[in-house]
Amino acid sequence: MNSLLDYLPEFLLIATLVTGVIWGIDRWRWRPGRRAAAAELEARTPAAEQDSEAYQQAREAVLREPAVMEWGGSFFPVLALVLILRSFVAEPFVIPSGSMIPTLEVGDYILVNKYTYGLRLPVLGTKVVPMGEPERGDVMVFFPPHQPNYFIKRVVGIPGDVIEYRNKRLIINGEPVALEIVQQMTPEMPGVVVADERLGEDAHRIHIYPHQTMEGCARRPDGCNWRVGEGEYFMMGDNRDQSDDSRSWGMVPEENIVGKAVAIWAHKQPGLNWPTFYRNGRIR
Repeated sequence: MNSLLDYLPEFLLIATLVTGVIWGIDRWRWRPGRRAAAAELEARTPAAEQDSEAYQQAREAVLREPAVMEWGGSFFPVLALVLILRSFVAEPFVIPSGSMIPTLEVGDYILVNKYTYGLRLPVLGTKVVPMGEPERGDVMVFFPPHQPNYFIKRVVGIPGDVIEYRNKRLIINGEPVALEIVQQMTPEMPGVVVADERLGEDAHRIHIYPHQTMEGCARRPDGCNWRVGEGEYFMMGDNRDQSDDSRSWGMVPEENIVGKAVAIWAHKQPGLNWPTFYRNGRIR
């Protein structure tokens, strides 16, 4: 079920349009009429009476904006600025699940760059200015093909790649991805192996559960393999065996991309807790 926050882009766009129409009508139609009425009042009032309180009150009454026009004029610039920044520059998100542990934890507040992969129209998502393409290793926010909720995963496969996942190892175009075990299973983290994986320039940390298997891959002797088509991306969570990702529902089409996750700017534990900033930093 979608939350109200999932509809925030639509609400913001509609509110901006409504207040913009109100502001425009007032700016180009009603405001000139009020000013003309004030000028007419001034012309028919003797100069000696223009300093009187009665004249000033009458002039203020003529120039006063109707409440709805004042409301539209006050909110439109703010809403328009927020819409522009949120649609074309950056947008905050909060991490709702543990599929990207240990890179991202539940309660992390992250900043998503909206122009790295090109400028897109708000709500529609249509790319209008191409600027770049996702690369292997990027952490990306997108809409999965099977539901209208934001997801965040790591880009594993780009167009043309052949992805294999066999015995907990990721293989791209026939080459095993570099993997270095950092920590074997411990009493504090039973069943979890911590490793550093390198897809791009930076290594990132992942969690592997050796005793868990994907049902689909468990039934195939050669593991799982996928070919990434043109304009598609293969996404996986860093919490490898606790992630609902492209291994289950397939590729992410280019038009479903939202932006690149670039930084953690706050963290909040569930419940009545204050945000903290100990996890702040660049997302690798």
